Amino acid sequence: MTSKTASSSSKNRVEATVQMAEVVREYGPFAGSSNVGGVTHDGQRVWAAVGAHLVAFDPDSGETTRTLDRAADAGTAFDGTHLYQIAEQRIDKIDPVTGHVLASIPAPGHGADSGLTWAEGSLWVGQYRDRKIHQIDPATGAVLRTIESNRFVTGVTWVDGELWHATWEGDESELRRIDPDSGTVLERLEMPRGINVSGLESDGAGLFYCGGGGSGKVRAVRRPKTGRA
Repeated sequence: MTSKTASSSSKNRVEATVQMAEVVREYGPFAGSSNVGGVTHDGQRVWAAVGAHLVAFDPDSGETTRTLDRAADAGTAFDGTHLYQIAEQRIDKIDPVTGHVLASIPAPGHGADSGLTWAEGSLWVGQYRDRKIHQIDPATGAVLRTIESNRFVTGVTWVDGELWHATWEGDESELRRIDPDSGTVLERLEMPRGINVSGLESDGAGLFYCGGGGSGKVRAVRRPKTGRA
């Protein structure tokens, strides 16, 4: 795939739908951590990056079921078999059973990276202050495509062909559905004031899981029906 940049200049031409996010459950804080960065979902469990560890918990009971001693300071993703974790200036590919790092690639932001998700055979990496989302080759780290946003980008997720990202500026956060070609904002979920979003992942159905930054929590947010393909 050739590299291209999708501009956000057309955002003003589309009126995004706006509604308040519905927080349906909170998890954490987790033992040994006061901060949550990335989150992902492996089909059964939610994984949260909590600094020096990756923790997995059952979303029904809230019980922590696994802890991996791996640097985990930003976005987390799952490709169906392996975990991917941003750790400073690199992205580690991790065996979720053994916790072993199988490979590492350079992170495109060289330490300024935020969200991470897996879709279409690629990793998608949020760039916080650069206000961008990069599609990268999971084997080499090469940037394949760049989508621009007009807000800081934290978590990133794909679900049913829709691209969503979280924002966090000041004390305000949103979940935004955007056009993956133009970057146009199509839908906005406004988080309650004071509830911020670091990482973001969908469960593939009716919920988003949101890392809560310094709150040390993960929050489940209902995915709106208007945002479903």
